[in-house]
Amino acid sequence: MNPEEFNVAMVNALISNGELTDKAWRAALLAVPRHLFVPAVAWAEPDDAPGYLIDRESNPDAWWKAAYADHAIITQFDDGATEISKGPGRYTSSLSAPGVVLDFLELLGADTNDRVLEVGTGPGWTAGLLSHRVGEECVTSIEIDEEVFSTAVGNLREVGYRPHLVRSDGGRGWARDAPYDRVHVTCGVFEVPYEWVRQTRPGGVIVLPWMPRYEPGYQLRLSVGQHGTASGNFTEYAGYMLLRSQRAASPPLFEDDFRYRPTEIDPVTVFRAGYGADMAIAGMIPDITAKVDRENDFQTWLWTGDSKAYVSGSEVAHVGPRNLWEEIERAFSQWTEWERPELSRFGMCVTPVGQYVWLDSPDNPVAPPEPKR
Repeated sequence: MNPEEFNVAMVNALISNGELTDKAWRAALLAVPRHLFVPAVAWAEPDDAPGYLIDRESNPDAWWKAAYADHAIITQFDDGATEISKGPGRYTSSLSAPGVVLDFLELLGADTNDRVLEVGTGPGWTAGLLSHRVGEECVTSIEIDEEVFSTAVGNLREVGYRPHLVRSDGGRGWARDAPYDRVHVTCGVFEVPYEWVRQTRPGGVIVLPWMPRYEPGYQLRLSVGQHGTASGNFTEYAGYMLLRSQRAASPPLFEDDFRYRPTEIDPVTVFRAGYGADMAIAGMIPDITAKVDRENDFQTWLWTGDSKAYVSGSEVAHVGPRNLWEEIERAFSQWTEWERPELSRFGMCVTPVGQYVWLDSPDNPVAPPEPKR
């Protein structure tokens, strides 16, 4: 197939699986070919198979198929310290899967002449799609990495668009072009920077992947109010690379001996309960980081700045002043007492003094359950 046929096939597949419903975004996808943003050497990352190297020169067929497949293509490892050809490292920049891109763009609801701030330019494909949809003069896109930024500038020029590209920390937004009607965030955050709210008009929308320390991550659509707050519901799962300034810290080291006790609730029960339970726990105890080995009986590491725990089967080993697994058990029990609300009933409110997760209404913040007496 030629490039146009690859692109049309990708668009038709997105329509048939329900991920593309807006004709305006269909036109944008056809006008801004994805392959123009795929490096000659990159790392394809299918959802259901191991990642693999793609090289346009040595294996053009595999490269073209990956360029228009509905999966991510990793374009940078280790902030550029590891060459793509050397094999996988930590993923630090990518071309997101087309279906995921469309999920967020349709959630954004941008229209012609809307002023859009994009946080995380990456290779530049979504900045190109936004430029076609709303007008290039209305798009400001921020990228912190110098090499990624330079590549995006070249990619967008090749496709014929010149939005306002800024090399800066996206967590600070870009006040010079504010206020914005829409803010489109392509990197995960744990703390939603208030500058994004401050720089958005009342009635404007911010869409982002919220990545709590307690796994996993979720799409969030915030509407900005007239009194300096933004609030909205979570929609579905979303896993993204974190904003660089919010990358997770390493687990703390302790000299004290671990203490042991049996678990009251099996980790399998907690981690198989679904996104509603995950969200409730993340909202109630936001400072706990969790790493779960779902392929190995749900063995789990938990940590905060002063405590750590390891959970395996019916036993938990913990150190520090807090018993983190006991806190998880209490939060899970609270969720069951609420009659197991689903993810869609949860939302977030962002204010000048912080953020909080709510259930059913911003007037009902999720609060930690009381400790056992």
